[in-house]
Amino acid sequence: MLVKEVMRVGTEWVDPGATVRDVAVKMRDLGIGSLAVCNEDKPLGIVTDRDIALRCCADAKDPATATAGEIMSKNLAWCYSDQKIEDAAHLMEERHIRRLPVLDREEKMVGFLSVDDIAAKASFELGGEVLKEAAGF
Repeated sequence: MLVKEVMRVGTEWVDPGATVRDVAVKMRDLGIGSLAVCNEDKPLGIVTDRDIALRCCADAKDPATATAGEIMSKNLAWCYSDQKIEDAAHLMEERHIRRLPVLDREEKMVGFLSVDDIAAKASFELGGEVLKEAAGF
């Protein structure tokens, strides 16, 4: 099974210059916990609700002036839509992450793969393994 058969197609992202407040509002409105940070549709990093809490609020930065580019996680891992789901899952396990941006071969972002997607659409067992590693058990 390939990533493109399991992933969520299409994705929301923000520009690195977007304010943390705008990022938080977009995440709230969409009901999601992370957003890719892209220059056009080329991924640069990812901002999670945890990044907002730890890299903005805990560091006493002003969310009205701090930017997504300042607080994003920059050591971005991703997979390609035509990769095997098992390869993407193992990458998620190695990096201890629950969400993985999915790129096409032109390296444009085309979606996200989550541990929930793996468990629901590919293999509950494989999804459980990823979650176990991501949670650090």
